[in-house]
Amino acid sequence: MDTLSIVIPALNEAENLPSVMASIPVAELAAEGWETEVVVVDNASVDDTAEVARRLGARVVSQPERGYGNAYQAGFDAAGGEVIATGDADCTYPFDALPEMLRTLREHDVEFMTTNRLLRRNRGAMKPSHFAANHALSALSRTLFRNGLKDSQSGMWIFRRYVWHGVDVRSGGMAFSQEIKNAATDAGFRFLEVPIDYRVRGGEVKLRALPDGMGNLRQLFRHRFRRPAVKQTPDQLRAERVGLPHRSQPEPRPQETTFAEELRTGRYEAV
Repeated sequence: MDTLSIVIPALNEAENLPSVMASIPVAELAAEGWETEVVVVDNASVDDTAEVARRLGARVVSQPERGYGNAYQAGFDAAGGEVIATGDADCTYPFDALPEMLRTLREHDVEFMTTNRLLRRNRGAMKPSHFAANHALSALSRTLFRNGLKDSQSGMWIFRRYVWHGVDVRSGGMAFSQEIKNAATDAGFRFLEVPIDYRVRGGEVKLRALPDGMGNLRQLFRHRFRRPAVKQTPDQLRAERVGLPHRSQPEPRPQETTFAEELRTGRYEAV
């Protein structure tokens, strides 16, 4: 079986975790060949997040330094799966769609899959101001990084574990979400963006709209113009994964791709 780690950052989400954990289709994933672990990163919660997660069968990783990016970095370092999937602990992301998304990952030989929430049908799950701000940040991100991604802020991604070792991601806060996408696409990993349902948040809203938005804006420019850290190339990481010697020069960057229509239609178009 292939191995999958579902990494979920959680700050005071004891109320939402039972619903989130129940939405993960572990039996269906097993039937499709995935051995699944759920890693909940307790980001210095002051409620019973860690205890609830353990009781529900998750492996709990503690990250005392608060921050969305800090939580994910701890979770990725602890994850043991060949493939890593992510999503928030607030009931907004469709973990029940993982089997279909993982089929797409395999069929299209994708290395980094991100998701698009900014669809007309999802407008009711997000404040109009947040919907507009997400569109604005995503448009700027597309302009700076030229990857065509429609939703640079989405918090649900699926990627092959070795991708994490080939990207230079530094954000400790909310900007981590856009940074990992832009780092993965800029490095040359094969990627897709797929549409998803997005649901109304449960419990307390943690997002600080103006400070987080301004922080993301600054990070986009810093990321675009900074000197990247030396990392292994996608070609080297792929070669190590299959036990083959890597080429002295990396292959040309693959054609960027994105879903042209809804995932459920099954029709895809390379861009």
